[in-house]
Amino acid sequence: MVVREGDTATAEVAGVRRSISLSLCPEAQRGDWVLVHVGFALATIDEDEAHKTLELIEELGEAW
Repeated sequence: MVVREGDTATAEVAGVRRSISLSLCPEAQRGDWVLVHVGFALATIDEDEAHKTLELIEELGEAW
């Protein structure tokens, strides 16, 4: 979830907060869910999609 601070934001996933760039996703607003890669928000996604993605990542981690 995003907390916007100009062209950057603080994103939180599983209790971990990181500073991310919104330069590639300027439409992102406070409270939006975004797809993040190497510190850049790439796209906004809906909350259901975000939860599904997080579940898949957790499953991959367990399999590893």
